[in-house]
Formats: sequence, C-alpha cells, structure tokens
Amino acid sequence: MKKILKYLQALLISIASVFFFSTLMVVLLYRIVPVKIIPIMVYRLKIPKHDWVSIKNINPNVYYCAMASEDPNFLIHHGFDFEAIKKAYSESKYKKRLRGGSGISQQCAKNLYLLPVRSWVRKVLETYFTVMMETFWNKKRIMEVYLNIIEMGDGIYGIEAASQSYYRKPSSRLTLSEAAMIVSCFPNPRKFTPLKHPAWINVKQNTLITLAGWMPRLKWDK
Repeated sequence: MKKILKYLQALLISIASVFFFSTLMVVLLYRIVPVKIIPIMVYRLKIPKHDWVSIKNINPNVYYCAMASEDPNFLIHHGFDFEAIKKAYSESKYKKRLRGGSGISQQCAKNLYLLPVRSWVRKVLETYFTVMMETFWNKKRIMEVYLNIIEMGDGIYGIEAASQSYYRKPSSRLTLSEAAMIVSCFPNPRKFTPLKHPAWINVKQNTLITLAGWMPRLKWDK
C-alpha cells in the first residue's frame, strides 16, 4: 500500500510539474509575441475576423472606456477586484440578477487560454492564469492582449477588426463616442453591436463617455 501511495504521490508531482512549466512557457511566450488564435475561435467553428494591432496604434479612448466599463481599478489591483466580485455575488444571490465581477486581467486570461464553458474547473484555471499573467506581464501587455482578443461581434475579435467592421477605419482613429459604443456592447457582443442594439446601450455609451475622462492616465499614454 505504501508503495502505491508513493507512486501516486510521485505521479501527481510529475503531472503538476509538467503542467506548471508548460503553462509558464506559454505565458512567457505570449508576453512578447502577438496572439493570432485563441480557443474560442476554434470553438465557434467560424472563420474569424481578427487583426493584431500594437497598443501604440490603439486610440487611448478605447482603453479608458474599457477600464470605465469593465475594471475601474485595473491599475491598482493585482488581477482581482474583490470589491467588484463581492458586489457581483451579492446581486446574483439576493437580487437574482447576474452581474459580471471579472476584471480585465481575468477576462483576458479566460479568453486567451480557456473555452467558454462554465464550470468550477474553468474558474480555477482562470484564477491560475490570471495570477501568472499579473506576475510575468505588466499592465500594458495585459491591456494590449485583452483589446486584441476579446469577442466584439459575431466572428469579430479584437478592437482593430471591430473598428474596421463597424466604422470602416483603423482603431487608432476611433473617436471617444465610437470607442464607448463598441465597449458598451461588451456584455453580449454577439447580440448587441454598434449597428444593432437596444436603447439602454446608448445610455451606457453616454455614461462611459463621461467616466472615461475620470480614469487614471496610463503610463504608456503620457
């Protein structure tokens, strides 16, 4: 029995070591290379519209609107805004209303490494990859990858493809109003788009236009 337990222990350690070092290599690789494909693109079984663009060629309006909408404390937390998570849990439990509590780092991690399938295993892996990214990347890289990979329409991934699809211009030329509209559709980008959306999206757009101006300025935008 002791031999079996020893063998199982060694096996688990080996599996954990292989998992850690292989994922570490992937995280370090994506720290420097453009991301061309993510799991959800394969999962959707549809040819994606996706054009990688450096953050220096993304209009700052975009990331200030993204922060205002998705993660106002992006610059000061280490991947997890526990206050937002607590609020999301309270609303889900007591108000019977689903509310996202994931910040930009978490959303980036789950889109970059995982399939869109709800489960506790996925949540654990999302947490793991978020910690890895916050440890080995800087905020600039997290924002750059996030804005280049998240779904912004049916088969549309990243801000450059969204900007070209909806406004026929590069993301570097998006106005504050256009950036706010794209970000306002994030809750369900396959259902809501800048070309087709309910009235409350316009209300959110106007709110983001105001809030974006209050976001702390990012170091690489000075």
